[in-house]
Amino acid sequence: MKRILYFLSIVWLGFLAACQSDSPAMISLGLDDTYVVERMKSLTLHPEFSGERYEWKLSYESTAVDSLVATTRDYTFVAYETGTYWLKLNIYDSVNPVEHLMQIVVRQEEVAYSPYITRVHEYRPAPGQFVNELPEYSEGDTEESMRQKAEDCLAYNAGTMVTLGGYGGYIVVGFDHTIVNRPGEYDFKVLGNAFYSTGKPTAASGGSSEPGIVMVSVDVNGNGLPDDEWYELAGSEYHKEETVKNYGITYYRPDENKTPVPGTDTSVTDSTYVRWTDNQGGTGYVSKVVFHKQSYYPQWLSDETLTFEGTRLPDNAIDESGDGSYYVLYAYDWGYADNHPNDSEKSNFKIDWAVDAEGNPVHLQGIDFIKIYTGVNQFNGWLGECSTEVAGVTDLHIAEK
Repeated sequence: MKRILYFLSIVWLGFLAACQSDSPAMISLGLDDTYVVERMKSLTLHPEFSGERYEWKLSYESTAVDSLVATTRDYTFVAYETGTYWLKLNIYDSVNPVEHLMQIVVRQEEVAYSPYITRVHEYRPAPGQFVNELPEYSEGDTEESMRQKAEDCLAYNAGTMVTLGGYGGYIVVGFDHTIVNRPGEYDFKVLGNAFYSTGKPTAASGGSSEPGIVMVSVDVNGNGLPDDEWYELAGSEYHKEETVKNYGITYYRPDENKTPVPGTDTSVTDSTYVRWTDNQGGTGYVSKVVFHKQSYYPQWLSDETLTFEGTRLPDNAIDESGDGSYYVLYAYDWGYADNHPNDSEKSNFKIDWAVDAEGNPVHLQGIDFIKIYTGVNQFNGWLGECSTEVAGVTDLHIAEK
């Protein structure tokens, strides 16, 4: 009897294993049949079962899902409109093909979203003349307290500015919702303090433009932190030969007690103040100017060096006077922060400009985080270094009228 039971057990286990082998997707697909989410909140779907090729198809209020939205293994869903959506995943595999249909119910949010920044996740400026002033450093401040000060300056349309310092200095901000990519529309605006000059006819396209590069990210892992892949928004200069990709710069903490070396311009009180080197063989200084006497190196950081990497834009400032008395900082056409005045459409951004690290266009359904960094490495006499300033970010789809 025991032998018979043992034999039957082996047969049953073999039958069960065969069933599991025949239908691994039913066991490990890891996707529900129905999801309920608030509008403008991202939902990342990850099938546990892999295949040779993937297709995600989406429709609104209809099971006829024939609109192809992605061919990647993972898919992030986000919707601006409430209602019922149908999403179908096809995993093409010669051994175990899978088709899975999901219903996604998008409901109205319980609390109205803010159109503005609600969180500063990170603030790390490069040395510059407004550093330790915008926001103001106080003895004993830490990275966390300065992050909070930057957040106080920007969150919920606070209306004040933070400086990013020289090339590479950056800020990372977030929102209480996902900014939806609505094709054909501008998705968000970055506020700065750029303005056009009327001093000379040649300054029609410039004045004070300190372009900052904008990057975006999606909260794919759903942890609320900006630790997923970043994508650059490719502005008007991205594909030009003069733009340097994979640029790297290192700043060195200055000796605040050294003997200053005045510049030829009387406004420059120390022409060899903060030394920098880059990965292109270049070297130079962030000079100190008479208008800002505080330390230009972030005083809350203990690091003896600060290194930043990214895309470097061509120099955009020209000494129109020829004697250092009148600089014009020319605006690039589009796609950069603090580049055009806030009331210009050219201070607006489209998520559809996103590219990956190799420069390939990527389609993002929406974004959860924005990173802005100073994109120009240029010192401009009495005006000081080019330093991007940020005064806020606005979701244009829910902006207050």
